Amino acid sequence: MTVQGWMLILVFTLILVALAKPVGLWLFAIYEGRRTPLHTVLGPVERGFYKLAGVDPNAEQSWRRYALHMLAFQLVTLLFTYLVLRFQDVLPMNPRGLAGLSPDGAMNVAISFTTNTNWQWYAGEGALSNLSQMLGLTIHNFLSAATGIAIAFALFRGFARKQASGIGNFWADMTRVTLYVLLPICVAYAIYLIASGVPQTFGTIVDATTLEGAKQSIVLGPVASQEAIKMLGTNGGGFFNANSAHPFENPSALTNFIQMLSIFVLGVGLTYTFGKAVGNARQGWAILAAMLTLFLIGAGVTYWQEAAGNPVLHHLGLPGGNMEGKETRFGIAASALFATVTTAASCGAVNAMHDSFTAIGGLVPLFNMQLGEVVVGGVGAGIYGFLLFAILAVFVAGLMVGRTPEYVGKKIESREVKFAVLAIAVLPLMILGGTALASVLPAGLAGPLNKGPHGFSEILYAFTSAAANNGSAFAGITSGTPFYNGLLGVAMWVGRFFIIVPVLAIAGSLAAKKVHPESAGSFPTTGLLWIGLLVGIILVLGGLTFLPSLALGPIADHLAMIHGQLF
Repeated sequence: MTVQGWMLILVFTLILVALAKPVGLWLFAIYEGRRTPLHTVLGPVERGFYKLAGVDPNAEQSWRRYALHMLAFQLVTLLFTYLVLRFQDVLPMNPRGLAGLSPDGAMNVAISFTTNTNWQWYAGEGALSNLSQMLGLTIHNFLSAATGIAIAFALFRGFARKQASGIGNFWADMTRVTLYVLLPICVAYAIYLIASGVPQTFGTIVDATTLEGAKQSIVLGPVASQEAIKMLGTNGGGFFNANSAHPFENPSALTNFIQMLSIFVLGVGLTYTFGKAVGNARQGWAILAAMLTLFLIGAGVTYWQEAAGNPVLHHLGLPGGNMEGKETRFGIAASALFATVTTAASCGAVNAMHDSFTAIGGLVPLFNMQLGEVVVGGVGAGIYGFLLFAILAVFVAGLMVGRTPEYVGKKIESREVKFAVLAIAVLPLMILGGTALASVLPAGLAGPLNKGPHGFSEILYAFTSAAANNGSAFAGITSGTPFYNGLLGVAMWVGRFFIIVPVLAIAGSLAAKKVHPESAGSFPTTGLLWIGLLVGIILVLGGLTFLPSLALGPIADHLAMIHGQLF
């Protein structure tokens, strides 16, 4: 461990906190539907979309109608992407003549990008044409990110509105988020990446000669445009198999730092947006404080373990930190921080191989996802997932003081608690259920390349990543089989939409309620006591559920490592 390493984590955190308010204010303007400077140029485009689609952006939708329109949109775009991937061999912009994906493979990828998971069982540069990368995947990166923010806006309205029947308009939310948030930032971001050395071309292959005289074929393509939304939208799916460890996706230490910031920036901003929406900015700051507390603990433990290195190698006379699977241009601190950031959000992009981390260093990314990825979390998904835990936390606090719980002026009653519990229970069901099946069936056991505890960890990580809509992997697992494509596809779909629908139901229930002004008997939800309660509830509900599975994998792996065994 070095001072520079700890300073990297500290500076990163301080910049995030500084960005929370300005980003949150911009998102709040979009949430309210107010005019921004971009409306001069993009306003006619927005109105043109509504006219072509026959949509009235001012028409309020009940939570059921909002959910129905959202699900129909996801199904249509999923089918579109499936067809693009299946028939890419006959579609244009495929100069290398790549074959279409298999039915199970195409369906897995379509589900993956629809759900903002971006799990990739294939090598992007070797399996997908430029058209598939752009039309099939990059478009989904925008749409899935916009969906998450739209759901967050709907829940914010549930808390903010008084005896209302509607929670907004799905089509208006999607259009505004895409036009006024995601697209402008990504255009500027992609230009920066191009200037930094990231390719953006329809060229396919460049032949090069290495220093040793060997011939090498290097794949090129429209990388920068996909990279920008991949990070900003917490998608994570890379153009290249090596993802952000590839120099064409992440050329330097500066681009690495910017990419980490872009993964978190919208999620951090949405905490402030929530505070503004409910008329109390301190509510947003309290949520952000709880998120960053969990994040800093995770980042600290990961860096500590990776910097400490492998005791087995130390005994062999090879001191130092664990550089296995890491890029020398980033080093241990930036790799450990990136791993924590990408799994605290539902991003899944990697600049180092998580399968090569130490046992405890790899446990932190796994644990981040098993918390529900609410440690900042994905765009929209992080804040609405966090608010589920806030509902349960205030319910527990109400039980302790013997009064009906309230949160930001809304009474939290049995209906909201039941929906919150239903949504939170989805993750352990899919993670533990999928892991159990894959651990006993021959088709599942054929996947891990390692045996023993680490092989189990590879299976556990895969289903955790899928259900939590993350997409990163312990890459030792071979998942591009009909068994894993099918089962992980189910985990991704359920992990996304079986949480979103209860969240919308909560939004509708809360919107119909009166707002009760805070009184002397109200439980405070902005101070240190509240932040501590939030962190405790998240750790208990999100963490203890998985301790049995963790003991069988990473912890057993760690004990074996310190006793001199290599896996």
